[in-house]
Amino acid sequence: MTQHKNLEDLPPKTCTIDRLVTKSEDIQKVIQGKKTATRRNGRYADVGEVMEINGEKFVIVRVYSQTLGDLSDEHAQQEGFNTIEEYKESILSYHPGMPWLPKMRVWVHEYKAFNE
Repeated sequence: MTQHKNLEDLPPKTCTIDRLVTKSEDIQKVIQGKKTATRRNGRYADVGEVMEINGEKFVIVRVYSQTLGDLSDEHAQQEGFNTIEEYKESILSYHPGMPWLPKMRVWVHEYKAFNE
């Protein structure tokens, strides 16, 4: 896991926060509090940025880089799955033909409900 101390340490975003959580099953998990992180191959948000999903707001609390090989069941649970194997199967079903490479780096976006 690569920690970044501040925004200046992070590379530019590759996409916008509104594209962070798009699948209906993931949207429901976020709203229910079962999904508190999203891993992407690029950086979609900054710490403190707010995403709105179905009228509810969630604030980004951490953004960092991690390899797929570093993932644990705890990380899979952040994503709304019971085990890393369930998470892996889900990701690979979204991206047919994509290999699961332990050294591949992803960006982790952790968030929580935003209480104004």
